[in-house]
Amino acid sequence: MKIGFFTDSYFPEIDGVTYTLKAWRDRLEERGHEVHIIYPGSPEYSSDKNEHPLRSLPNPFYSGYRAPLFRLNFEFEELDIVHCHGPGPASISGLIYGYLHDTPKIYTHHTPVEEYFEQAIHIKTVAGFLKRVYMPMENYYLKKYDVRTASVGEPSRNCQFRQLPVGLNLEFFKPSDQEFKKEENWNEPILGYSGRMSMEKNLKEIVDFAEQFDGTVLLVGEGPTRQKIDRIKPENVYTFDFLPRDKLTDFYSTIDLYITASTGDTLGLSPLEANACGTPVIAPEVFPFNRTIKAENGMLYSNSSEEDLKRKVEEALDSDFSTREAVQKYGLNKTVDRLEKIYQEEIEK
Repeated sequence: MKIGFFTDSYFPEIDGVTYTLKAWRDRLEERGHEVHIIYPGSPEYSSDKNEHPLRSLPNPFYSGYRAPLFRLNFEFEELDIVHCHGPGPASISGLIYGYLHDTPKIYTHHTPVEEYFEQAIHIKTVAGFLKRVYMPMENYYLKKYDVRTASVGEPSRNCQFRQLPVGLNLEFFKPSDQEFKKEENWNEPILGYSGRMSMEKNLKEIVDFAEQFDGTVLLVGEGPTRQKIDRIKPENVYTFDFLPRDKLTDFYSTIDLYITASTGDTLGLSPLEANACGTPVIAPEVFPFNRTIKAENGMLYSNSSEEDLKRKVEEALDSDFSTREAVQKYGLNKTVDRLEKIYQEEIEK
């Protein structure tokens, strides 16, 4: 099959969508398929084979990302499948391509865009108004696709979704005996987070918790709230830029607990990667963690409750878990099996 991934998020930016698309493409190509990626071009990234950059501009609403321009003519041969990732211009270009070429159109929900409005606008009332306007528009847009998929459960959209976990590379993410930053003399226990540093990740909650925590907290990542975190963090909190992929397993295996306060995830891939490396997760009792974090792989705390967070951290540090076994169902091979099945079903209609 010739498959086109139309995405508004891709390298050089580092996030869950970027690594998901790379993992899906690699695995699909191993199975003999041809995968093209249409993405916002960046002067900081050189395209690889079958990668097609769109002209783009810096995104004024989200630092570090680029906003692509629409495009309808492409140099690749006609696609068998159009698979769009996100509701932005790149994906809309893919949808139009699908209609023009009578090609099956698949959409995968990665990010609840409406949760980022307040971060972009900084005025809560205006962000709330934009959210009320935006949601009906996205619902209308999503209904134009033949199939819509989501990682877990049903997103708050007025249409049906098929479940398709983003896929966890269990061959890569596994316990490591290489200690992360072993030259450092950190007080134990050690808690850690890895991911974007943005408003919806609520990292200030973790920093506030750390002020009363006797151990060490490691925060890995970059993003619009990184400077603020660096400015307000206590002495037992250490921040690092995004790690090379091959160092993540060392990081996950070194920390005693993976901690997140995010309220804007669709699957929460990093916590599951930590689970695959043998590390339990502490997360707020919100979607998607109320679906993915169970007694076998971590604990949930009452959202925004520092007291309950402290209690769950103490309980988790004294508990035993079977984290790797708990995330087997999110394995990348199973996801790509489902993906191939969806593609084949749509082609045969």
